[in-house]
Amino acid sequence: MSFLFSSRSSKTFKPKKNIPEGSHQYELLKHAEATLGSGNLRQAVMLPEGEDLNEWIAVNTVDFFNQINMLYGTITEFCTEASCPVMSAGPRYLHWLLYRYEYHWADGTNIKKPIKCSAPKYIDYLMTWVQDQLDDETLFPSKIGVPFPKNFMSVAKTILKRLFRVYAHIYHQHFDSVMQLQEEAHLNTSFKHFIFFVQNRRHHPHMGPFASGETCPWSLIGI
Repeated sequence: MSFLFSSRSSKTFKPKKNIPEGSHQYELLKHAEATLGSGNLRQAVMLPEGEDLNEWIAVNTVDFFNQINMLYGTITEFCTEASCPVMSAGPRYLHWLLYRYEYHWADGTNIKKPIKCSAPKYIDYLMTWVQDQLDDETLFPSKIGVPFPKNFMSVAKTILKRLFRVYAHIYHQHFDSVMQLQEEAHLNTSFKHFIFFVQNRRHHPHMGPFASGETCPWSLIGI
């Protein structure tokens, strides 16, 4: 939701994905924005009565891409090859041993075998991949009457899981920079919104849980 962000946050990492005005999905987005504007995040993520679940998930997935796009766009100067040589999202434990967890990139098409890369490169790969999925009309149809594919829930789950990693990296590696920029309220609200949405969907048989085993900075956002 663009109203969550300050003027500095108008900078985006990738081009913003727009939902066509006049479409039903645009009306759903406006409904979500109005509900979110009331301050009730849990209400904002609930499927409106009578609406299609796939369409609701599609609209919110596009919106979360745009939110993360703006959030990461504010801190790209701090996330560099030198400062973040690996894509990490904090420590993990294995049999009581503490180690740093790294994400290696693979999209199954252009890069089939996971590769180790820096955080900015990983996030560039990730956001480009998400953008390609959102632009694919066979996966995310924007026209009335065009059905969603049978694998839509699986694709949406993978997108949300990967977007979560950008949030996690920002929190674990760049939260000090976020606070210096006075953007922590925007980050926290966006992440709360994201988590509430996923929690609301996680009981769907094809959606969740989406982040099993991945670290999540719950204490930073008060949930």
